[in-house]
Amino acid sequence: MKAIVQDRYGSADVLELREVERPVPAAGEVLVRVRASSVNAADWHIMRGDPYFARLFLGLRGPKSRIRGMDFAGVIEAVGPGVSGMLQVGDEVFGEVEGSFAEYVRVPAALVERKPVNLTFEQAATLPLAGNTAWMGLRDLQAGQQVLINGASGGVGLMAVQIAKARKAIVTGVCSTRNVEQVRSAGADVVIDYKTADFTQGGERYDVVFDLVGNRSMSALRGLLTPDGTLVLSGGGSFTGGALFGPYRLIIQGKVLGPFARQRLVVLEAKPSKENLAALRDLAESGRLVPVIERTYPLTEAPDAIRHVESAHARAKVVITA
Repeated sequence: MKAIVQDRYGSADVLELREVERPVPAAGEVLVRVRASSVNAADWHIMRGDPYFARLFLGLRGPKSRIRGMDFAGVIEAVGPGVSGMLQVGDEVFGEVEGSFAEYVRVPAALVERKPVNLTFEQAATLPLAGNTAWMGLRDLQAGQQVLINGASGGVGLMAVQIAKARKAIVTGVCSTRNVEQVRSAGADVVIDYKTADFTQGGERYDVVFDLVGNRSMSALRGLLTPDGTLVLSGGGSFTGGALFGPYRLIIQGKVLGPFARQRLVVLEAKPSKENLAALRDLAESGRLVPVIERTYPLTEAPDAIRHVESAHARAKVVITA
C-alpha cells in the first residue's frame, strides 16, 4: 500500500510517498481502507520533533511512528479475532490512530465508531482529533454561560464554537480580520478581531476561556475569568525552529499552577475515545456540528497539505484523500 513516511525530523521535505507493507489486524483490531484523513497541528509538530523535549517520547533521531496522520474515515476491510459483531466488514467508520496518511490503517476496535450518515468521508475525517479536543474542552458548559474561544477560526476553534452553541452557551470568538465572517457564520454571538482589538483588555468576564493559540500570558487569560471561572488550555500555537518550550510554556504553567489556583485551570489531554466519537456523530447527525473544509489534497500531495497547515494560514480543516 502507499503511505506518507518519514525517517528523520525536519520540514515537510522529509516526507515521502512509499510502498509499505499492508497491515494485518491483530486481535481486537479492524483494518480500515482509508478514504480520507485530515491534517492537524500535531502532525507537523511530530514531523519536526518540536519542541525538542518531546523527542524523549517521540524518538530521539526520528519518530518511532514513521507514517504520519492521525484522523481517518473509511470502510472496514477486515476484522481481527475477537472483534464483536458491532463492527463488520463494509461498515463506514471514523476515528483517530497514528498512521492514517495511508491507503490502509489498522485500529483498535475500541477506538472506532460508525461514520455520521449525513457526512461524506472527507467531512467525517475532520472530526476525530479536532472534534474530540473541542468536545472535551467544552462538554461541561451550562446553558447561558459565557465562553471565549481564542483561535476560533482554526480546525478545533470552529468546532468549539458550534459545540458551545449546542450547549446553549453565549460564545465570543477571537480570530483575524479575514475570518470574522466565518466565525460568525459558525454561530458565535460576538466576534473579536485580534488585529484591531486586544480581547484581554475589553473588561468582559467569562465563565470559560478556551485557549487554542498560546499567544497570551497566563495572567492575562486568567484575568478574563469570573471568580469561579475555568481556563482550558489546549495546544501550543504555531512555531518552528526547535524551541525548548515555545508556546508550550502555558501548558507547563497550567500543570504547575493548576492544583493551587483559585480559578480552575484545565490542561486538556484529548485522548481518543469511542464514547466521544459517538457524541460527535450525534452532534453531526443532528445538524448542530457541521465540519468546515478549506482545502482537499490527494495523498500524493500530503506534504503540501502539511505545509499549508504549518504556515498558520489554514482556515478550518485541511483534508487528504487516499
